[in-house]
Amino acid sequence: MADPQRPSLADQVYDQLLTQIVEEQYPLHSRLPPEQVLAQSCGVSRPVLRTALARLRDDGIVASRRGSGNYVARRPDKQVMSFVPLGSITDIQRCYEFRIDIESAAAAWAAKRRDEADLAALEAAFQRMDQTYQEQALGVDADQMLHLAIARATKNPFFQTVLESLAQQIGFGMKLSRSLTLLASPNRQALVQGEHRAVIDAILRQDPDAAAQAMRAHITAARDRMFVGDS
Repeated sequence: MADPQRPSLADQVYDQLLTQIVEEQYPLHSRLPPEQVLAQSCGVSRPVLRTALARLRDDGIVASRRGSGNYVARRPDKQVMSFVPLGSITDIQRCYEFRIDIESAAAAWAAKRRDEADLAALEAAFQRMDQTYQEQALGVDADQMLHLAIARATKNPFFQTVLESLAQQIGFGMKLSRSLTLLASPNRQALVQGEHRAVIDAILRQDPDAAAQAMRAHITAARDRMFVGDS
């Protein structure tokens, strides 16, 4: 029986190519070698290589141009590699994709149903996040507290249950995102807090469309801050 923990050949090629992209052996916007050359250099068949390339395209790291080949569209920030294992990048992105849809819907319902207690909880979480930035602390707990407060404000327990069940995975992505923010200039911290404030303000105004849009923009931006270049 095959070891379920053993990476497939396509996974190994994905990791190899991603490492080469991170290390700028293939710089941003550069063209990758032809498939036949890449397959030979990786020691795999072309079908295996194509599976790895398809995954890189799904992750927005590689883009194909008809009749021209595959190009590096964006690469993980080199700092990312010091915080997470190489193979977890896809899982982190998938979690963000899920959150974009679920939490934008939650923000919209929260805008419709929030009460004064909910607004107080949101403000308390926001102020706690401000404090963590001033202390140069990671603040993942405060970040999760804010997102859970929004879920509770929906008055629909399913939103809260989903976020709580994914707390470990969500916290992992938040830890990465906030670690990168702490390493960046103070302008990055102000930008992130501005995104949170936009969500809270829309909920305060009871504007569900604006709340959903603000949450979608925030989580998308958090995901994209892992990368250099345009997706």
